[in-house]
Amino acid sequence: MTVRIIHVGLGGWGGNWARTAIPQVTEVEVVGLVDPVPATLDAVREDLDLPASAAFASLAEALAGVEADAVVITAPAVTHVPLALEALEAGKHVLVEKPFANSTDEALTAVRRAEELGLVLQVSQNYRWYPAPRAVKELLAAKELGELSAISIDFRQWDNDQPVETYPHYRFPHPMINDMAIHHFDLLRMITGLEAVRVYARASYPSHSKYQDEAVTSMIIELEDGLVVSYRGSWLSRAPRTAWAGEWSIQGEDGEIWFTSRDGSPSEIAGDRVTLRADQDAEAEAVDLPTLEHTDRQGGLQAFARSVEGGPAPETSGRDNLRSLALMEAAGRSAASGRPEDVVLPE
Repeated sequence: MTVRIIHVGLGGWGGNWARTAIPQVTEVEVVGLVDPVPATLDAVREDLDLPASAAFASLAEALAGVEADAVVITAPAVTHVPLALEALEAGKHVLVEKPFANSTDEALTAVRRAEELGLVLQVSQNYRWYPAPRAVKELLAAKELGELSAISIDFRQWDNDQPVETYPHYRFPHPMINDMAIHHFDLLRMITGLEAVRVYARASYPSHSKYQDEAVTSMIIELEDGLVVSYRGSWLSRAPRTAWAGEWSIQGEDGEIWFTSRDGSPSEIAGDRVTLRADQDAEAEAVDLPTLEHTDRQGGLQAFARSVEGGPAPETSGRDNLRSLALMEAAGRSAASGRPEDVVLPE
């Protein structure tokens, strides 16, 4: 069975989804495209060689115009939950880009409705679908380091050269915490199997920043077993760039694991690396990485399609993603309050 999808939101990153990610997954078929901007809609439709009858200005029109099993949402974040609810009410499974929502309370409405209707609701957390974090997850599950003592995460990029008037990233709400660190929060939960309980975030606003909100953030994250994670993220770093998943040092009683992932190379996985060091004086040894059938967004989309067809529930279900979202929300509160904030799940 091929899962028939309506794809909503084709500008920017959504257009990249349409042209590069979705076509690689044979388990899905695009039967409808939705975007309110006619030029954007026509450009993607032509690139995909779809008929004019597959193009719509709204999700409502698409739901009425084509037979579909699911809806993929890559529209702006403020529309994620309203669009997800519209699709769910029409009996469609939903895959939505991260961040799921700008608040856990908002996200919970969609999670509950999907569960009530027995439909799949998955959040795209594409950084999970890379060899390095998958390998690290297995190493930690096997207690390769013994008891963990500390984790540090560094993310560095320079993204401050674009025209303010035409570069939407500068206007994103919380471009470091909500747009970028959410990936690292979700990876942290995946590789450790632990949940965050408290976070202290400090944002800085240098005068040369073109961002309306924070572009540089440092955080201390406390996990449920007492383990403390240090995080540094910057869109304004002149230091050597990290890969998009950052650079991680995981330290334990029996050694250190270092890894990086998703360097943006054409092969997607060329920059994934994991090393294991027994102690400070030992050489770091490269760890063999697993082979994945699909990586990045394609891996999550394939998992979504298989779940829709009756396979396992997605690991990044809406319900699970509430925990990544709750950490993101607490970090935003802490950056605003200047105090540590508890990670609170909605009831």
